[in-house]
Amino acid sequence: MKADDALLRILACPIDKGPLALLAAEGALYNPRLRRRYPILDGIPQLLPSSGEQLSDADHERAVRQIEEAAEADAEEATEADAAARAEQTEGAGS
Repeated sequence: MKADDALLRILACPIDKGPLALLAAEGALYNPRLRRRYPILDGIPQLLPSSGEQLSDADHERAVRQIEEAAEADAEEATEADAAARAEQTEGAGS
């Protein structure tokens, strides 16, 4: 599962029905509101309430940092892709 996977946009926490964030390095989905992590096994999210694991304060902070870093990387990648597309359009218009 990738951060831009369409499936991620429709998955929800089985407890509070809110959105989940991908923790790609851990192979898990995370609900920061409840501090619950759900594993992804063989590419399949395990979203039963009993599958979730409550995180400690330190693990929660690490997960939140990982989510923020992934969001920053995605934003940077989108900016670079946008700049490349504009450069391509400019080159095409000049021909």
